[in-house]
Amino acid sequence: MDKLQQGIDRMQDQEFEEAAKLFTEAIEDNPEEPLGYINFGNLLLHMQEYERAERFFERALSLDEKAATAYYGLGNVYYDQGTYTKAQEQFLHAIENGLDEADVYFLLGMTFVQQDYHKLALPYLTRASELAVEDVDIQFQYGLCLAQNHQFEEAKKVLNNVLQLAPEHGDALYNLGVVAIYEEAPKKALEHFNKALEVQSDHMLASHAKAEVEKALNQE
Repeated sequence: MDKLQQGIDRMQDQEFEEAAKLFTEAIEDNPEEPLGYINFGNLLLHMQEYERAERFFERALSLDEKAATAYYGLGNVYYDQGTYTKAQEQFLHAIENGLDEADVYFLLGMTFVQQDYHKLALPYLTRASELAVEDVDIQFQYGLCLAQNHQFEEAKKVLNNVLQLAPEHGDALYNLGVVAIYEEAPKKALEHFNKALEVQSDHMLASHAKAEVEKALNQE
């Protein structure tokens, strides 16, 4: 097993010092090989050492300007720090250079969500959902984005699918309730809010929404 793979294994085992040592040795053995820098950048990213991680990813790109995973790593550096427009640019470069994985489309979509550009987010979250049909987080954010774009029928399908994957997903239940309010079905909304509170008794949004719907129904 080569040093890079050993380093990745140590990193997955939370043995960060040993992983750093192995990545350093891999870089010393092959200083013109970008993968060593990318893996060390990923380790530093995991440890939230963003400035150092950025330097390692940029070094990798200086050796190979088509290194898609280096662009992806840089995108994560910027995303984690809330610099969403810079993150978008890097995620797009990663996709342009052949990275066709759910995570890169998901994070690219989420950079737009974080800036309330839900229409721009939708195609990327759609692609992420196609590539990761059983990923609860991806499917939930996709369903939420559909709802934000007033595509309610499709949103309901996706959020119900989330509940198939994770039956006690309080946020999915709450947002099904919100969709029901938009569709002027308050009793259905109340049902969803009650279920959300059954699975998550401290769900403040569901609790507040339930009280508002009950108040409205009692005034009829």
